[in-house]
Amino acid sequence: MNKIILTLLTLVFFSNNITAQKINWISLNKALVLQKENPKKIMIDIFTNWCGPCKLLDKKTFQNKDVATYVNEHYYAVKFNGEGNETVNYQEKTFKNPNYDASKANSRNSAHQFADYMGINAYPTIAFLNETGDFIMPLRGFHGPQQLEFYLKMFFADKHTELKTQETFDAYYKAFEPKFKS
Repeated sequence: MNKIILTLLTLVFFSNNITAQKINWISLNKALVLQKENPKKIMIDIFTNWCGPCKLLDKKTFQNKDVATYVNEHYYAVKFNGEGNETVNYQEKTFKNPNYDASKANSRNSAHQFADYMGINAYPTIAFLNETGDFIMPLRGFHGPQQLEFYLKMFFADKHTELKTQETFDAYYKAFEPKFKS
């Protein structure tokens, strides 16, 4: 009987830890609506289904407990397929993928109009929007938890608005001490 109780407690403990490590992903359309009620920055994971580094970003970075906790607290987190067929309403414009081919859903497909509009030309890219939905910056490629932490915290604190030169950015980067576990 004690073994059964111990096993159940262990399962509950691990299932709670797994749940705590998930980012609450929503659509861009929903994030923009929520932003009007409760202003927060938006982090958009722009991925494709065929992209290996995108899958690595999901597994190694977005499932990191520190990353998930920080993102869930400070950002609206959006998953957006840069070659998908979702309709996006952004800044009074509607973006689609008119050349989307459903038979290529898991391989290279046509670029979504929103990805083009944002200037996305590599996957994965993490795009950041401010509290009013304006574009801040794209972060191209795979980034580990501590690398992403730098940008998450910099944008959240609006430090990017103070870093006007390469020298000021370099000094800020050098002084930054990551806290997230790898």
